Amino acid sequence: MTIVVYTLGCKLNQCESEAVAAAFVQEGFTVGNSSDTADLYIVNTCTVTSKAEQKARRMIRKFATESQHPVVIVTGCYAQLEREALERLSDRVVVLSLDRKSSLLRLPAFMARHAINLANPFEAIRSFVIESEHEDSRNVFDYDAVTFSYHSRAFLKIQDGCDNACAYCRVTIARGDAVSLDIDEVIERALSIERRGYKEIVLTGVNITAYSSNGHSLGLLVSRLLKVLGSEMRIRLSSLEPDRLDDELIGVLADYRIQPHFHIPVQSASDIVLARCRRHYDEQRLRTSIEALRHIKGDPFIAADIITGLPGETEAEFEKTVAFVKDLNVSQLHVFPFSPRPLTELFDAHDRVPESIRDQRAQILRSLSSMQLQRYIERQIGTKVEVMLEQPHDSVWSGLTGNYLKVRCLDLPGNASSGMRFTAILEYDAERKLPFVRYQSRLAHTAW
Repeated sequence: MTIVVYTLGCKLNQCESEAVAAAFVQEGFTVGNSSDTADLYIVNTCTVTSKAEQKARRMIRKFATESQHPVVIVTGCYAQLEREALERLSDRVVVLSLDRKSSLLRLPAFMARHAINLANPFEAIRSFVIESEHEDSRNVFDYDAVTFSYHSRAFLKIQDGCDNACAYCRVTIARGDAVSLDIDEVIERALSIERRGYKEIVLTGVNITAYSSNGHSLGLLVSRLLKVLGSEMRIRLSSLEPDRLDDELIGVLADYRIQPHFHIPVQSASDIVLARCRRHYDEQRLRTSIEALRHIKGDPFIAADIITGLPGETEAEFEKTVAFVKDLNVSQLHVFPFSPRPLTELFDAHDRVPESIRDQRAQILRSLSSMQLQRYIERQIGTKVEVMLEQPHDSVWSGLTGNYLKVRCLDLPGNASSGMRFTAILEYDAERKLPFVRYQSRLAHTAW
């Protein structure tokens, strides 16, 4: 029986999906990709934008109409807030709310134990989901994958929820208040990942900079991880909120095992827009945070989220964001046209920017992002990079550098495998407009 876990949204969703996929693998099921024909699809949804929800609905309909009549379980943030709308998409759909998503970790054992009839698994799976919805127990930190089907890196969930209540965001409505995994449990899970042979851990959460356990902040947690993990293990951090990038955290990020890649939810560089959105920093704090990261890591890859057309955003306020991106040399932008989200403060805003202007600003920033990324790549050509192999496609291997550049990998040895790490010199294919590396034995094991 083939299972596909299709994920939309953040690295936290990816982490949780990997744990669900690992549970199926442990019970002997085959886990495939979204292009594969499957008997059961699990769609892990996102509600950050209306576009993310639209994509979820499109994929749900697609999966539900496959000729083998599969079951489609829909879960995640969108499922938490819009159950009835999702249930109406198809009679093959079963919705499992976000706060019961972890029960999916028990579904593979249930299916194996009851030897569910492949000809008609729908009723049995639906009964399992209905029963799960009425359970009292809920632990958002049950996701502890032992294998990773969709990534060469390991994901470790250390935090969930958020207390910020930004005026445009309903993720906090779906996920609730900020909570953190006990620090000793984080350490044990990280050591377990290392023992299983993984070379990189991605620390994930809704807002990992809000991590707090027994008096330990994110900075202290990372410090402890660096003390107990070996010299070969690398750590990558998901989004870092600029208002919590303090000296303690900045200091530990200087360690060579922390990957030189940081993602900052900037949203706007206008103090007026930031205040209107109830963000907890101003342009100067953004500037100070990014400059501090660049100071300790030389020239790290710095990505930023930007929302265009936030209610009331003037042309001058937008231009401040453009100038900020250029001045701070941000490496890449993730651009989101403002999407009014139900139940949020800005949903009924009367001073919305016309959609045509909002989308025009988004296009300006996307073009700027392409230029910034190209400039960053050009600055890195000829430098020594550490590469982790991902998966081959049509016999061509791809890899991810420590500073988050996707590269083609050439001249690999015969024993190359996903997750293998080596050091190489970054080169550039002008014809394909893509960076690449060549495996060279004299460089491969050189320390970072």
